[in-house]
Amino acid sequence: MKILITGANGMLAQSVKNRLSNHEIICTDVKELDITNENQVIQKIAEIEPQYIINCAAYTAVDKAEENYDLAYKINSIGPKNLAIASKKTGAILIHISTDYVFGGDLGLDKAYIETDSKNPVTVYGKTKLSGETEIINNTDRYYIFRTAWLYGDGNNFVRTMLKLGNSKDEISVVSDQYGSPTNADDLADIISQVIEKKIPFGIYHTTNLGFTTWYDFTKKIFEIANISCKVKPVTTDEYIKMMNVVQAKRPFNSKLSKDKILKEGIEIPMWEESLKKYLDLYK
Repeated sequence: MKILITGANGMLAQSVKNRLSNHEIICTDVKELDITNENQVIQKIAEIEPQYIINCAAYTAVDKAEENYDLAYKINSIGPKNLAIASKKTGAILIHISTDYVFGGDLGLDKAYIETDSKNPVTVYGKTKLSGETEIINNTDRYYIFRTAWLYGDGNNFVRTMLKLGNSKDEISVVSDQYGSPTNADDLADIISQVIEKKIPFGIYHTTNLGFTTWYDFTKKIFEIANISCKVKPVTTDEYIKMMNVVQAKRPFNSKLSKDKILKEGIEIPMWEESLKKYLDLYK
């Protein structure tokens, strides 16, 4: 099977490439395929004729997006639109990676977002990613939109940052009032592989690791597994912003995504603690 992966230099693209190595994989970066250029996208995909297009390209700098709306919109909305148009022309199936930021993040903490809950993005990143979802839905019927969150993998990410801090400091402060699911990029790649194999119904699915935690408890678990003695101090988001003297785009307090829909399709997803241990065993 021929599979085209965009955003080749990204963390997730590398995991997907490794997981699907038994297929014919074509990886493209922005120099080889500018997804914001409709004519180039249509021409390139017509030449390659892939059965699947996996869009890992995205503008993910949440804070910078607030001052770079046009660029974020081009990559996160126009790009997916072009891929959807091209995939429909060639009969390819489009797999697109979206985010928890399409929601407002203010859902009660006793609940997790389901795929059909009302969207209320409050950041440029979230708004442009939601626009990208809409463009896909409007331009092709053969698509999977996978919303994920708190992604880490082979490259710069939260886990590696915490390992560096933990090994160089006696105490660090970590936000304790934001909830979500740490997600191993290798597990998301495996979910994609399972979906391709099982051919589940097209649509939108939530695809994070199972279980929920906070950044604070996530960090404590990282240090526990890695046997790091650094003390972790819990702080609120407001306290962190004041302490660090930073201006941030609003972070969702509730990034919990329910996986019930995709689990009912027989897709297997590990618990976040299990995946974190596997990651640290591989990459530490």
